Amino acid sequence: MLSILALNALPKIGPIRVRRLLERFGDAESILKARKDELIRVDGIGEETATILTKWQDFADPVTELREATERGISILTPEDDHFPPALREAYDAPLLLYVWGKVEARDRHAIGIVGTRRCTIYGRHATKLVSFQLAHAGFTIVSGLARGVDTVAHEAALAAGGRTIAVLGSGLAQLFPAENLALAEKIAEGRGAVVSEFPLHTMPDKQTFPQRNRIVAAWSRAIVVTECARKSGSLITANLAGDYGRPVYAVPGPIDAESSAGCNQLIREGATLATSGEDILEDLGELPFARPAAMPAAQAATLPELPAEEAKVFSALGEGESGVDRLVESTGLAAPVVATSLMKLEMRKLVRALPGFRYVKR
Repeated sequence: MLSILALNALPKIGPIRVRRLLERFGDAESILKARKDELIRVDGIGEETATILTKWQDFADPVTELREATERGISILTPEDDHFPPALREAYDAPLLLYVWGKVEARDRHAIGIVGTRRCTIYGRHATKLVSFQLAHAGFTIVSGLARGVDTVAHEAALAAGGRTIAVLGSGLAQLFPAENLALAEKIAEGRGAVVSEFPLHTMPDKQTFPQRNRIVAAWSRAIVVTECARKSGSLITANLAGDYGRPVYAVPGPIDAESSAGCNQLIREGATLATSGEDILEDLGELPFARPAAMPAAQAATLPELPAEEAKVFSALGEGESGVDRLVESTGLAAPVVATSLMKLEMRKLVRALPGFRYVKR
């Protein structure tokens, strides 16, 4: 761990170069012990980089870094850890490690990135809130960058839906940016997701760190949704990176004369899928985190979804045949509006299907 922390802290040596070095020397400790002439023989390692590596102690103090992370309650994940996101691990430029405030869980592999402008309009806030809430309620973890504007709304909507969210920073966790989102970050880290960064704890944000952050958002997510952005926007970088990683890109359309939506409209013109709600995206992605395997016995499957109490009660009462709202009200003892709302949410989760005559059946 200490050797990887040291390599991660060195300037001008990114994940791609480190992986070339690992292929040559086998492990991080051997890289730090290598002679300069051995280092230079590795593709992409020139005189300057080799000098930095041989003098790594001038640039990094991994013992102090690890001690401070532990004192702050921050864990460190490497690609070898089980909870390191599989999709991110497979990226050609995957981070060497992730500092994690909170907890990354296995279900966070079911992630969708939501990004957009820092100066979002009322329309952009509404669109982001709608999409993020629906996707989080369906069981997807919402990944975004904790920035002002769209990112903030996406995280807040995911929390409001009772879902999970991951905030990826363009700074070190000890230099949280923007500072006004500290309360939001604390709420995320306290059991509703995680705040993560690949940068050493005291790294300040700059022009390079934000694009690096964007690649993590893009690589981690099964899809990227841009809810509002202008023609020149960091969100477009994330969308382009998503395309490079083979991830589908969705964009929420906006008024044709609104500069705040010009980037989204351009993305749609260039091939991004138009999305007007989370439902559009859910239909495309197919099986959802809460969906039950088709072959699983019904009695066993009914206990599988992690549902709120009222939804679980309605889901269980559906049985194996068709049921109307009146019968569900009678069998659950819940009020009709509660049953109707629960059915709508279960339908959004793709757990039930609505039939003609206000009747419902399990999928």
